[in-house]
Amino acid sequence: MTDEHDRPAPYREPRQARSAATLARVLQAAEDIVSSAGLDEMTITGVADRAGVSVGTIYRRFEDKDQLVNALTERMLDRREEYVAERLSAAEPSLSGVMDAYAHALLESFADSSGLFPQLLRARGTKPPDRGARTITEIHRLLLEAAAPYADQIRRSDPSAALDTAARAVLGACFHNSVRPDPATGEVAQRRYADELSDMAIAYLQTPDRRGPART
Repeated sequence: MTDEHDRPAPYREPRQARSAATLARVLQAAEDIVSSAGLDEMTITGVADRAGVSVGTIYRRFEDKDQLVNALTERMLDRREEYVAERLSAAEPSLSGVMDAYAHALLESFADSSGLFPQLLRARGTKPPDRGARTITEIHRLLLEAAAPYADQIRRSDPSAALDTAARAVLGACFHNSVRPDPATGEVAQRRYADELSDMAIAYLQTPDRRGPART
């Protein structure tokens, strides 16, 4: 059970359009600094200067740097969910089209922001992973929903379980690529790696089980 005291306190959500615009500017400034200089170099003062707001404006929204990092993480994960949803909705109408869109969307989203994702991941490494788990659950749901019309193209004995396995494998590979010291970088390398992940998933899904169901 998660200790409630370990949860990062929520920051104050804006209620007016002008406040929302200011918050977006602050978060973008924080993201720019983390992407270019690293999380350790991000300070409230530096973010305020880059965003063109006062330090007091930031402190009225966030209690400290940790809360700002939490908000930045929320923003990053929200964008990943939205991006995967967009790519899956535009996928070619077939099982291979859905898996291809899924692999490319995940690899691209995890690899964006000049290393922002692994830096934020390390910063939150000792904190409850509830928010990240919710994003993984949502991405997984989006894939299952997009692939449902093509379940008859899956040749495994348990199509639902097989699709779950393929989804986890692709997600794990994309996540690993984002944190490894030698990730696939550049448009060509990333496209090739995503193609390989998609091909691997499709080959598995369209290959009958090696063994039949376990006998009782």
